[in-house]
Amino acid sequence: MPEAELFALNQRLIATCTQMGLSLASAESLTGGRFVAALVDVPGASAVVRGGLVTYATDLKAALAGVDADHLEETGPVDPVVAAQMAVGAATKCVADIGISCTGVAGPDPQDGKGVGLVYTAIAFGGKAKVFEHDFTGDRNEIREQTVRAMSVNLEEFVAHIAYGPEAGNGAE
Repeated sequence: MPEAELFALNQRLIATCTQMGLSLASAESLTGGRFVAALVDVPGASAVVRGGLVTYATDLKAALAGVDADHLEETGPVDPVVAAQMAVGAATKCVADIGISCTGVAGPDPQDGKGVGLVYTAIAFGGKAKVFEHDFTGDRNEIREQTVRAMSVNLEEFVAHIAYGPEAGNGAE
């Protein structure tokens, strides 16, 4: 997805959230804040974006995002439950309606037995989270870019569903 398409998608997302009075927050690991940076590139994002947690280091997932430390110790950071807890934690810590997160392996090497390109993203709303598993390909930067795009696409679909109902599709306006 070219940068212009990502910007247009994020414009729709910000517009829908503004219309619905919904606020957003993120907890990002492998993207290092790129997702929330892409959101705040959109004029008017301040009406929607509460903030973001960059929990790049594993211990910060527990300390800042509220991920269960015992679970983190058991599974490592690249795990669907960790992604879910990060999203809930982002919403809770930043006092936002919706939290979104990502955790994964951008490379160049596998991590804790998890292959390069394995990424979990999650969206939390009302204290519950939906997790998405991705298997991205490419180099480190490409995997990080694909993660940001997937987060935007999934979040726009989620918000459209809230705003327009279950029949809303991607890009509903």
